Amino acid sequence: MINNIMYFTKKANEYLGIFGLSTISLAGFLILFFAPLYIGDEYVLHLLAVSLMFGTLAMGFDLSAGFISVANWGYAAMMGLGAYTSGLLLMRLGISPWIGIFVGAFFAALLGLVIGVLTLKMDGLYAAILAWFVGLVLMALAASLQWLTRGTLGLNVDLFFDTGWTKPYFYVIFVICILTYIFLRKVTRSNLGLAFTALGQDAEAARTCGVNPMKYKVINFTISCFIAGLCGGFYAHFFGILTPDLLNTKHTIEILVIAYIGGRGSIWGPLLAAFIIYPAFEYLNFLVEYKFVIYGLLLILVMIFYPNGISGLLNSAYAFVSKKLKLDTETGSHLGGKNY
Repeated sequence: MINNIMYFTKKANEYLGIFGLSTISLAGFLILFFAPLYIGDEYVLHLLAVSLMFGTLAMGFDLSAGFISVANWGYAAMMGLGAYTSGLLLMRLGISPWIGIFVGAFFAALLGLVIGVLTLKMDGLYAAILAWFVGLVLMALAASLQWLTRGTLGLNVDLFFDTGWTKPYFYVIFVICILTYIFLRKVTRSNLGLAFTALGQDAEAARTCGVNPMKYKVINFTISCFIAGLCGGFYAHFFGILTPDLLNTKHTIEILVIAYIGGRGSIWGPLLAAFIIYPAFEYLNFLVEYKFVIYGLLLILVMIFYPNGISGLLNSAYAFVSKKLKLDTETGSHLGGKNY
């Protein structure tokens, strides 16, 4: 029986791997897909939608931080750029938000490309710092250009749907999330992903093997910024109001914490972590004043005691269980074919 299950799981994973999925990830996404049909509480559904958004953002952040070791400190600004672009296109020019979110993602990617070209030929720290400075400039512009953005008063943006229910928004971000996940898994398992990993481990050694550090780092950084801009567009037409605070570095820190606790270089770890961390702080709202203190402590504990994060812990548990089942199966076969 165990042999049959293991064989079926192996074959299913081989087939699903073509699409960047596994049996476990597919099961997780199916549970999420059907969850709104059984959850009647709007607040819980809203938490799930926002968790999906933060999970998608964390996956994009992990692409750079986890694979080429470049932490984009202007990541929230890229998200804000996508949000403001889509919002302004709709409110000033009447362009559909379904188009605007991709235009916003394009501009975020374009800005990421420029930052990457200017800095990624040097150490990744320069890209992180420049992205942070660009984020501060964008936040200042969003606050000062009141004739365009209404500054700190906030820009009111029309929503995707004329409804107060969360369910349609949940499915929008669900589609964005699963497509992002599949795309990133396919990329990181391709030759492109091997180049990213090599650069993250040892850029000089990768260079001697024919990998162009500048080229692949810029590609990686641009993709990451595109994801941030896309999520920003969703944010604009989900929440309906944009303020300069959206571009604040503190939001980058939130995403960074989710990505690192989830496990760098795993893609799925940050997505899983988002469903743990964001709802936990929402339910423990009396700790909101100490949120960033707790973030710091969690990050320190993870980096010291388990730097591979949640994904590393679960991978170790999965390997242990698989090894145990294999040993039990082999023992059963030696004892006459019975599996205990």
